Formats: sequence, structure tokens, C-alpha cells
Amino acid sequence: MFLGMSTNSVTPDAQQTRFAAYLDRLAQAAGHADRAVPLKSYCTGLLLPGDRKSVEPMAARLHPENVRQAHQSLHHLVAEACWDDEDLLAEVRDYVLPALEKRGPIVAWIVDDTGLPKKGTHSVGVARQYCGQLGKQENCQVAVSLSVSTAAASLPVAWRLYLPEAWTQDRQKREATGVPKEIEFQTKPAIALEQIRRAREQGIPPAPVLGDSGYGTNTEFREEVTRLGLLYALGIESSVTVWPEGQGPLPPRRWKGKGPLGKHLRRSPQHAPVAVKQLAFSFPPQAWKTVTWRPGTGKPLRSRFAAVRVRAAHRDYDLEQPRPEEWLLIEWPAHDAEPLKYWLSTLPASTPLRHLVWLAKHRWIIERDYEELKQELGLGHYEGRGWRGFHHHATLCIAAYGFLVAERSRFPPSARAGLLRLPTPNLPPTFRPRGARTSRAT
Repeated sequence: MFLGMSTNSVTPDAQQTRFAAYLDRLAQAAGHADRAVPLKSYCTGLLLPGDRKSVEPMAARLHPENVRQAHQSLHHLVAEACWDDEDLLAEVRDYVLPALEKRGPIVAWIVDDTGLPKKGTHSVGVARQYCGQLGKQENCQVAVSLSVSTAAASLPVAWRLYLPEAWTQDRQKREATGVPKEIEFQTKPAIALEQIRRAREQGIPPAPVLGDSGYGTNTEFREEVTRLGLLYALGIESSVTVWPEGQGPLPPRRWKGKGPLGKHLRRSPQHAPVAVKQLAFSFPPQAWKTVTWRPGTGKPLRSRFAAVRVRAAHRDYDLEQPRPEEWLLIEWPAHDAEPLKYWLSTLPASTPLRHLVWLAKHRWIIERDYEELKQELGLGHYEGRGWRGFHHHATLCIAAYGFLVAERSRFPPSARAGLLRLPTPNLPPTFRPRGARTSRAT
């Protein structure tokens, strides 16, 4: 029985039965039997109606007659209990991905990062940094994720907090928030590569890697994705340099009978790569084609694109062989003064423009995931400060979301948090969670 649910609840329907079986799987992955009831309760609380999904309000919804005991149980599970996030996420993946694949194959692995605004300064990883949710530099935590996507749905399969360099060097902050000793500073692309390597080891069906320019501009990231046997379609900045189609660096200098033998490729003032923005301005008008890639709100989404074969040029004077050709995809809306976006892609040379565009734009699908995880499942509502609690809460949010994703694959188009047929106890009439607004007397 779930914490706070009456034995007099109505007979479970098929959805409740599936949910109960799903929670049983998650409880086994969490290990110790004492974690089963609070884990099932926590996931249930995330899916019940309610604006705030931190521990205290969930405890009140789940166990209105004994909020204090429920609060202690849920808090211990998320902030202190030593269960493995990767084990639980693997169980979520093993349940959800087969349901998704029944409706279509996996078409992409998507790397991204998301910001969670924070007012204080003591929570793990909080710093003034770019927060995508707010669109500006702000006090926030940032996490890196890897999602697996079909054409219609996606699921985060890995999640890790980005720890700013100042945090990794601050012994007092690390100890206060329980940052593991083995955690050192890593860039976001480096964290994403670890997640991709792990996904390869787990046998997730391979698919092209998608990501924005924060990842694609990083040459090492692109090259490591290729070494891992995966294709990619990654955003890049307009300043990235390439060799236009049919061109490349100069060969190593020929040996003239004395001095060291030339090994490295060369360039000269008269023979140099160009920035992708500069290359875009050189295209003739007929190079630009209007492509529609998916339905939008009210009208189909379409824009102008051009695609050419190029060679990435970053520091190729340190190489002995030119990099292979790949696609450069450029979006330039008809009424804009300059190109809007750029991608590099290792999809085959025979790939049609329409498919290149569709795949590059498919990264949008995880914006829907983040929106729902934050707004309806409380991804950013955790009020603790520690490393373990931050990751445990996110893992359980993803676990709850995973059930919704699987249900949608059964009965499209929707199954949403707060709308599942789960028994919902009544809140105590006097309960007010911390931070709630008080109503004025009239």
C-alpha cells in the first residue's frame, strides 16, 4: 500500500495496476527493502495534483493524517539513503524504451543542459551562470542530460550536475554538500561524453547524437562521438572554420634532402579555411531551399536551408591527414539579414536535405520533456542542499515522467501528471506548505 493511501480506495483499474508493477521494479532497483514504501510514495506524490513537489507538500498530500512521519520518511529516502541513481535510471530505461520502440525506432540521442534557478548560495553547484530557463546569467544549478528519442517521444536516460570549477576547488563547500571525492571539474561536453560512453556500454540502440552549439562547437566532442561509432548533427557557432567543398589543407612540406621531414598539414595566407558565416554569404540564391520539417502551432514550421560538404578545419595544421568531409547545414530565414543557425553532421553524403533538416531540428523534443519535468513534476522544487539529494530527486522525477511517457505510447496522445487515475487523499484544511502565499482577510 502506498504511504497515505487508504485501504478503502477504489479497486485499481488497468493503469493503476501497471503503475503498481512499475513501482515494484523501481523499488527492487533501490535495493534495501525499507526504501520500497517511501520510494513508491515519492513517485506517487510527484504524479498527484499540486503546484509544489518538494517533500513537505507531497507528504501532506500522501499522508494527511500524519504529515510529520511521512515528511521524515520521504526526506530520508531522497536526502540520505544510499541507493544508486544509475541503477534506478537503468530500470526506468528498460521499462520505457521498449514501449516507445513499439511505435517507432530510436532516431536520436540528445545531449543538453538545463538551469534550475536558486535564490540561495549554499545548495550544491549553485553559481551565477547562464540559465536557459531564464535566458540570462542568474543564480542557478545546471545539469547535463542525455535523452533517447523516437520520432514522437523522448526520455532522459542520464542526468548529472555540472559543478563549476570554483566549487570543485572549495573544500568547505564540497564537504558541506557531500560532493563525492572522485568528482573533479569537468566541462559540460566532457560530462555528456561520459553519459554517451555509458549509454553505449548499456547497449541502448545507437542513433545520431544531437546537441546545440555548446557541444557541437567543441571539436573534441565531435571527434569522440565519431570514435564511439555514432553519427551526429550538432549545432556550431558562426565562427567555426571549414574548408569549402573540394578544398582542404596543403600537404606536408616535401623533404629537400636536409632538415626534419614534414609531417603536418599546412595553410598559408593565400590558402586558408573560412568561417561558416562567411561561407554562407558566398552561396548563390539557388543554393537556398525552403524546407518544412514538422507541424507547428497553427501552421507548419518551415524556413530556408542550404547544405554543402565541407571539412572541419580547427587546428588541422597539427594533423597529418585532412579530416573527412561532412555536412554543413545552414538555416537562413528569407526575411533575416543573416543566417540564423549552423550545424555540422556526419550523416551519409546521400542524405536528402529534408532529412538533414528534420534531424537537426528534432532536438526540440526535449524542450517538452524539460517543461513538463519542471512545471508538472517538480524537477526544480527540491529544497535540500546536498549532492545526493539533488540527484535522487531528479532521478525520481525522471522515473515518474517515464511512466507517463510509457502510458502515452499505449494510449496517445496524452497522459499527464495530476490527471492519472491515482487515489488522492484530501489535504488537512489547515495545511500550508512553507513558502505558500497567505490569503488576505476580506
